[in-house]
Amino acid sequence: MHVMKRLAYLMALGMIVFTLILPALPAAALDVVKIGLNYPETGPYAKQGLDQRRAADMAVEEINAGGGIMGKKVQLVYRDTKSNPEIAKANALELFDAEGVPMIFGGSSSAVAIETGDVALKKNRLFFGTLTYSTETTGEYGHRHIFRECYDAYSAGKVLSAHLQKTFPGKKYFYITSDYTWGWTTTSVIRSFTATKDTNAHPEVLTPLGTQDYSKALAQARDSKAQVLILSLFGRDMEVAVKQAYEMGLKSKMQIIVPSLNDDMAQGAGPEAMQGIIGTLPWMWSVPVVYNYPKGNAFVKMFEAKYQRYPTTSGASAYVILNQYKEAVERAKTFETKAVIKALEGHKYVGVKDEQYWRAWDHQSVQTVYLVRCKAADVVKKSKYQQDYFEILGLMKGEEAAVDNKEWSEIRDMVGMKSALDEYQATK
Repeated sequence: MHVMKRLAYLMALGMIVFTLILPALPAAALDVVKIGLNYPETGPYAKQGLDQRRAADMAVEEINAGGGIMGKKVQLVYRDTKSNPEIAKANALELFDAEGVPMIFGGSSSAVAIETGDVALKKNRLFFGTLTYSTETTGEYGHRHIFRECYDAYSAGKVLSAHLQKTFPGKKYFYITSDYTWGWTTTSVIRSFTATKDTNAHPEVLTPLGTQDYSKALAQARDSKAQVLILSLFGRDMEVAVKQAYEMGLKSKMQIIVPSLNDDMAQGAGPEAMQGIIGTLPWMWSVPVVYNYPKGNAFVKMFEAKYQRYPTTSGASAYVILNQYKEAVERAKTFETKAVIKALEGHKYVGVKDEQYWRAWDHQSVQTVYLVRCKAADVVKKSKYQQDYFEILGLMKGEEAAVDNKEWSEIRDMVGMKSALDEYQATK
């Protein structure tokens, strides 16, 4: 009897200990997989961050309703980057170490994406960039643990420059550039493709992220007598600059170009200020409508029903990333990082437009890029949600728009990184 009582006591004690440590068990042991969303809840790119969170929440609802990922329910863990690379890095460390996430996605700053990707590499985990347009993200700083679902500055610049060379041959350009990696690479690519590398002939002003007043830079652009004004600005920075350019009457004096556009940026600046501005997009809500892409149309309708507005590029990218991660894990039959990477490399998929694929040697999602012009203000004002901003002027398929292996490898060699094939083959 004494033995039986002792056994019962030990079993009860074991149950108490198990109950006490249960909350500390890894998410995977509880049939839940945590995924990190490291995004700008506040700061100059907060609107883009909000759309990412909305679309991500929607994707998780769908995935969980369908049984989750490998039978595990998805739980998003949110962190605010404030579009600050150091904060993003600290968030990533916490998400990987304390929360145990196998993957982080998000970001609306390439500096943030590069820092988060570096943490993923060191921790043997994965990072997917939603809005990171700098060529450096999958170029100079690219590695096997980072994937970019959106397009990059090279693709945007190539598509835009083809139009600029035809429309404004031999004209004077003026550049206002956000002073960090995305701004630098965007301006550099456009200068290269438009033969405007001479900074004396085609001047430039660098401006800090989060600038509140662009009037001095815009006055310099006006006084330069340039015919083309390139605003390598994004998010709230672009909104402020475009509004001020409109108020200063610059639109009647020069063609304004915003290399990478977005619905919520256009809405922030307003239809009068945006009218006639030219730029590029990897996606917008009207693309699946115009080209009849069923998955894209379904996504737009679901998003609209849930949030009473149309999704933007950043939301679409977040939605696609979560679904792509789910599919890759299920193809690999494991959450193990190396296996998931192999399941992604070279994989073709249809997200919310036509076919894309994860290029094996740089992890860029190769995709169609759209050249657009902002519609007349009265057209925008009459549209649903006042969100019909962009007229598609043309498109370029991904293989033509994206940087090729030779140029990518040359850039990597210049900065002391392994060449494309050496790095890729070393992992096979």
